[in-house]
Amino acid sequence: MGMWIGIGRKARRCYGFDEIALVPGELTINPNEVDTSWEIGGLRFKVPILAAAMDGVVDVKFAIEMGKLGGLAVLNLEGIQTRYENPREVLEAIAKASPEEATKLVQGIYLEPIKEKLVSKRVSEIKAAGVPCAVSSIPQRAETFGPAAQEAGCDIFLVQSTVTTVKHLSSEYKALDFNAFCKEMRIPIIVGNCVTYEVTLALMETGASGILIGIGPGAACTTRGVLGIGVPQVTATCDAAAARDFCYKKTGRYIPIITDGGMSSGGDICKAFACGADAVMVGSAFARSKEAPGRGFHWGMATPHANLPRGTRIRVGITGSLEQILFGPADLDDGSQNLIGALQTSMGNLGAQNIREMQLTRIIIAPEIKTEGKIFQRAQRVGMGK
Repeated sequence: MGMWIGIGRKARRCYGFDEIALVPGELTINPNEVDTSWEIGGLRFKVPILAAAMDGVVDVKFAIEMGKLGGLAVLNLEGIQTRYENPREVLEAIAKASPEEATKLVQGIYLEPIKEKLVSKRVSEIKAAGVPCAVSSIPQRAETFGPAAQEAGCDIFLVQSTVTTVKHLSSEYKALDFNAFCKEMRIPIIVGNCVTYEVTLALMETGASGILIGIGPGAACTTRGVLGIGVPQVTATCDAAAARDFCYKKTGRYIPIITDGGMSSGGDICKAFACGADAVMVGSAFARSKEAPGRGFHWGMATPHANLPRGTRIRVGITGSLEQILFGPADLDDGSQNLIGALQTSMGNLGAQNIREMQLTRIIIAPEIKTEGKIFQRAQRVGMGK
């Protein structure tokens, strides 16, 4: 597999969202009659879009609003919300900082120690509103934060790092035993991130309830530029879906995969499902909502790294309410609003009654799909020409 790139070296051609298109079949369905819901660990959500565990996207109020709308927002347990009793002042400082000051400011803000009492407090605040609660930590802190969050009433716990593998070597700290952790926890565990068939399958075999797919595609992430690693999301999702299907045939356990990052419009989200995703996780789309704590700004989770900051603060602006971004009506013409409406319409046009059927959609390689015939949109920078 792959093409020669030099003497003795081959490289596989991989694909991103802008390089493919979805092909309608012989059946169309009323978009109002398709089912976009998904399930994980016995919990069902009508909105198959998760809000990313990023400080510019999710705080307690945002998580509550997302839950009331039928979705799930993930709170970062190592971010501003658990380092500061009153995170509002900190978020305002980040929003007011100049581009030159932003990275250094954010690095300094994240030097404040995490307060474990705030882990339980934030979970309790979300649960008090009567909505599902999901939180996230890196593997090194999962054994501490997981039980605390579970005791406070958390419904889903995520273990996230830039690159996650079952086998991890370190002489500086104890590596997390995913098998033991998933067995000890009484709530669903989502693990990520990864991009290959082999690692997806290995993570599924630990007892995880879901797997996050994606390394470096986020709008505010610079990991691919700084570290040079990653796989385009179309190929990563397809490979992970193959691992999920093999695992299901082998064990009878259906473990959903969640495509995380790289989707800036409804069309990208639709393509992710067609490639095999059971749900998607997005950050920048929600960072643009009135409810987002970033106040129109968004920054990468790896920004606080003391010696190698790999995220940057970007201005995304505020374009509408969270409800408007999810369900419309859309005021913008770039596909960034009414994401569920776009998914329903796409599923209807493709003849998919539910997400499982959407995963069977025929896909073609079409790098001209976003530019063909769009000369006026591109010249006037409207619609698909932005």
